[in-house]
Amino acid sequence: MTRIKAQTADAQAAELLVNELQHYFVNALDKLSSEIGNTQKFKKVEWFRKGGKFGGGVRYVATDDKLFNRASVNISQVQYENDLSKALASATAMSTIIHPTNPFAPSIHMHVSWTEMKDGQGYWRMMADLNPSIFNEEDKKAFDEVLQKSSGKFYKEASVQGDKYFNIPVLNRHRGVSHFYLENFKTGDKSNDLNMARKLVENVIDIYVKIIKKQRLKHSTLTDEDRDKQLSYHTLYLFQVLTLDRGTTSGLLVHNENDIGILGSIPSHVNKNLLLSWKEKMPQGQEALLQVIADCLQDSGEVNEKEKVSLAQAVRSFYQKNPESLKMQASGNVAVPTVQNHK
Repeated sequence: MTRIKAQTADAQAAELLVNELQHYFVNALDKLSSEIGNTQKFKKVEWFRKGGKFGGGVRYVATDDKLFNRASVNISQVQYENDLSKALASATAMSTIIHPTNPFAPSIHMHVSWTEMKDGQGYWRMMADLNPSIFNEEDKKAFDEVLQKSSGKFYKEASVQGDKYFNIPVLNRHRGVSHFYLENFKTGDKSNDLNMARKLVENVIDIYVKIIKKQRLKHSTLTDEDRDKQLSYHTLYLFQVLTLDRGTTSGLLVHNENDIGILGSIPSHVNKNLLLSWKEKMPQGQEALLQVIADCLQDSGEVNEKEKVSLAQAVRSFYQKNPESLKMQASGNVAVPTVQNHK
């Protein structure tokens, strides 16, 4: 099966970039696995949008369960250049989530994408956030410094927008401790914007790999308390992703051909009882969403591909029946109409 790719110069440049960034990260993680894991490399999985007619994507999934709880590095390009009914020309993205097995090694989420409309207008989305189960001030400082170095004068705005996006109002806390989010980003200099996206992701990858290695070697002996903290944080992560994350919800509503890839961010286990304890805190109408999410999970809290498929279907169905609830999704100052662009 062949994927048809976007034809504009900007989309081609974006596709080349995300391919290079994906390989850069996967190679770095495979090297880390050979040094402190069980030497198993990431596995390639490909998916297709309408049989490849409208593009598709490739994800690399971790197989080293000594080093990774869950990890995937995904790229995609969905294009509608031959579909005259859509205003969207193409959307090209790299999105990744890494959950290490060691509770002292933080999780990371990154996303960089180029969206191009048929009128020639386009914009970038850039996101990076550090998500520790056990907080470490030194790691946060190093991560923040890299974000600031990579984005210069845009850092303050990205930090403010990130803090807003990853806030969880009903729990009065954030997902993660370091947040970077630029939405609808364009300066008028396409070359500089592309280079900033590259520099941001490569620099974040470099510091993150150093953090994992340091924490993994420093904390080789773990306690039940350490593991409980990680389980609680992984539960919070699933909660935020499935009840607030606009990117995840938009991906599920656009199509159902990459559900497992879109939910690659879900950790392997969560605390189902803790998750349900937050139901009473949910805004009116949203408590039903949390209940259908919990109904998809095993009592043990284990989340495998079967549960991911059920979760994707349940979240999609909820928002199709309750579109008004989309207003409760997280956003920065700008909420772009991702789902509408694909219709």
